[in-house]
Amino acid sequence: MRAFLLAASVTLIGQATAASAQAPAQRGGIKLSDVAGTWDVKSMAGPKDSVVVASVVTSTADGKGWTMKLANREPVPVRVVAVGGDSVVTEAGPYESVLRPGQKVTTRTVGHYKGDTMTGTIEARYASGDVIRLKTAGTRRK
Repeated sequence: MRAFLLAASVTLIGQATAASAQAPAQRGGIKLSDVAGTWDVKSMAGPKDSVVVASVVTSTADGKGWTMKLANREPVPVRVVAVGGDSVVTEAGPYESVLRPGQKVTTRTVGHYKGDTMTGTIEARYASGDVIRLKTAGTRRK
């Protein structure tokens, strides 16, 4: 009986080792260096995806110093919250809203990157408690 258990254990270990050796290597996700640069970004709302805000986002390879520049405003610091798969999650604010002048807003953007293009969603949370969801798209400058 002891010999049988030993043989069965060796067989199971051998199969487990062979199975793990055959498992495909995990592909690495996106890196911040993959998206570093200057991006022309538009935010869209409504059934026809009307552009409601245009901005220029500057991103760095180390995640520090990201900014969002809105027309006629100082750059807004952008924080990188998470990176994984094809996506980068960022937050900005609170800053004065473009869509609701006089109100403060904090935005959370999930950007999906492929080469020099980005698509995604924005959740804008106002100090009043209101939440607006927008689509976003961007192109990296050459």
